[in-house]
Amino acid sequence: MCGIYLIWGKGANQESIEFLVNHSTHRGPDQKAFFSPWPSLWIGVNRLKILHPGPDADQPFFAPDGNSFLIWNGEVYNYRNLRNILEKMGIEFITQSDTEVLLHWLKIFGAKGLESVKGMFSLIFVDLASQNVLVARDKNGEKPLYYHQDPTTLTISSESKGLGKLLDSKLDEGQFDNYYFMRTALPGKTFYKGVKEWKAARFSLIRQHSAFRWDNIPEIKKEESLFTKDRFKELLLQSIKRQFHADMPVGMLLSGGADSSLLYSLWYKETGVSLPTFTIEHETKYSKKYDDAQAVSKLAKSIPLEKNAIQVSQKIFWENWDEYLQQLDLPVGDSASFLTWLIGKEAKKSVKVLISGAGADELWGGYNRHQAFLKYQENKGLFLPLKPFLGMLPLGRNWKKFLEGIEPDSKKTFLNFTALERIDHDIFSDYERVFDQKLSPYKQILDFDRRVFLVQDILKIQDNALMAHGLEGRSPYLDEDLLNFWHQITDEEDLKGKKWIREILTDLDLEWISQRKKLGFGLPLLEWFSEEGEFTNRVFASLESYKNDYKSNLPKPALQLLENPRKHVKTHFLTLYNLFLLAEWLKLNKL
Repeated sequence: MCGIYLIWGKGANQESIEFLVNHSTHRGPDQKAFFSPWPSLWIGVNRLKILHPGPDADQPFFAPDGNSFLIWNGEVYNYRNLRNILEKMGIEFITQSDTEVLLHWLKIFGAKGLESVKGMFSLIFVDLASQNVLVARDKNGEKPLYYHQDPTTLTISSESKGLGKLLDSKLDEGQFDNYYFMRTALPGKTFYKGVKEWKAARFSLIRQHSAFRWDNIPEIKKEESLFTKDRFKELLLQSIKRQFHADMPVGMLLSGGADSSLLYSLWYKETGVSLPTFTIEHETKYSKKYDDAQAVSKLAKSIPLEKNAIQVSQKIFWENWDEYLQQLDLPVGDSASFLTWLIGKEAKKSVKVLISGAGADELWGGYNRHQAFLKYQENKGLFLPLKPFLGMLPLGRNWKKFLEGIEPDSKKTFLNFTALERIDHDIFSDYERVFDQKLSPYKQILDFDRRVFLVQDILKIQDNALMAHGLEGRSPYLDEDLLNFWHQITDEEDLKGKKWIREILTDLDLEWISQRKKLGFGLPLLEWFSEEGEFTNRVFASLESYKNDYKSNLPKPALQLLENPRKHVKTHFLTLYNLFLLAEWLKLNKL
């Protein structure tokens, strides 16, 4: 794992590349380097050593002939298979690292070789002889990459904040609308003007004295014949074996929920090796509702594990808030970000890699909004005519959001379910094109979550929060063979409610886990707001300043909410926290 940086053009100089490298030392605290392979090009890297931690795998990693080199951030999970092919072609290796394998693979096959690379990565491969640069990001968007391009200079960085500060970028206030509804900047955008996100599955072969163009890494489909629980389990086990492998200590983000519990249970059953696990433990007064720690303790009675309970309270929150905020690359309005960061702070004392269940909910229909969409699909003809009348009834918060969200257009309906509140037409038009019209309506929404929500929220949180502490996060449910399997499933019943995940847990005598009520991973925000203490006072004070400073650029619903936020705590506590996070981040970064 690394941070990677490039400046090509008139703006390239040592001082600038050093700034980018030093700004993100946490991404690779074990080694750093910067150099200029030819005039007007500067390269920088900092490395977190996971596979083959010795210095002979440091980056930039040069080919034996000295004519090409690689800097990259990520892991290649099928590097052993690629290495076997290369050895049959006569390549001799000097390390056991996936870095050396990836270098030779790209040197021989070029951009075409990306089709066969299974893993998570952002990479820069430089051919010194032809003065070409290949830049690419993995298909799932697990590893971040940002860039700025103007007529004279191309700049690339693993983090947006360092790039924004280097360029002295101004705030892109046009992102306020999207953040209010969707908790992030628009896909491909950041809060820094001129700093864009390199899209997942995109690569570019950039030639000297020419502008770069986008290409997509193609999907290589391996035809599946069986779509059963046993085949799903077989592929998941293969992924676990690949992704739990490292030359440094590995641990588990364990919530006691279905996804992470299944990963750990299968790992232990296969290997008999217990691992350190890390779980949030809330205050006793909230533990009945937020019961992850209790669930993990119950799991430990069946399967040996090394439990580490990370305490969280308002006091702990404020003690860590400033440090967390300083290390936040981009705001994502999801309190899971803080909790993941807090886990990382403790986990770094004993491990270098943390496995998570990210991706299971998005692909296998685990969110409440997926169940709501199915309810809408099945009863669309009934709900739409009755919507005006049902809306007048004193229904609960969930039913109210459901009724407010339903529309004749199924895509708009799902976006309403996904957003914090019903979106307007402009927001919808920005996302409508993402839905794959070739898929059935239900599979469209799962695919949308995979390509948007997962990349913009879950994976961004995981990478930022863990890399802040020099930790690598891995997500076995996003293994390429599993995704290929998912793409070919035609029976939607197999994609509802994480059917196979729950059935395998039952086979393992862990049915009680699959029956746990899904609460979500986050802070007890409603409870903290209800206490009317320091949390409430500090949040509302920050929101008042935010409203006054950015009044002319905030969307109308945000202004209405901020006129009297206390009045809306019960219905908008998530939105209030999200706006608070953005307000604090903008203030810290002087935007």
